Amino acid sequence: MRLWTLHPKYLDPKGLVALWREGLLARAVLHNQTRGYKQHPQLERFRAHPDPLAAIDAYLAAVLAEATSRGYRFDQSKIAPTLSVAPIAATTGQVECEWAHLMNKLLIRSPGLHAHWIETANPDCHPLFTLTPGPVASWERAPAVAVQVSNPFLKRLD
Repeated sequence: MRLWTLHPKYLDPKGLVALWREGLLARAVLHNQTRGYKQHPQLERFRAHPDPLAAIDAYLAAVLAEATSRGYRFDQSKIAPTLSVAPIAATTGQVECEWAHLMNKLLIRSPGLHAHWIETANPDCHPLFTLTPGPVASWERAPAVAVQVSNPFLKRLD
């Protein structure tokens, strides 16, 4: 499961569809509707939110908005309408880690999209998150290669 801190606009079609599917799985876990993935580390930041169910729906609403802007037809009935939701803090180290991980994926899976985004200096976060200085999150399980690959264009805030 990968619930990107990065804005979904950076994802290729396969990644965006996977994010929607994995977000729905995360939603099912938070609603106690599945037996698997209950201890998945990606869910820590949602469980720590004052309203985890609203937070995951807000997360998915932004994924849905990106999909809709691309002409995809994700099923909006799968999530609850979202009102105002408190943001979740995300660190610069986490964003840098995810950016490197995504660039590695896009290099293999979608070279044209990789070339389009590679010089992005400060990738946007998913709208649910606010960026703060700090290291990679303790729950991150990205491959070591992705963590070690540094984007020379990414400016750190810390």
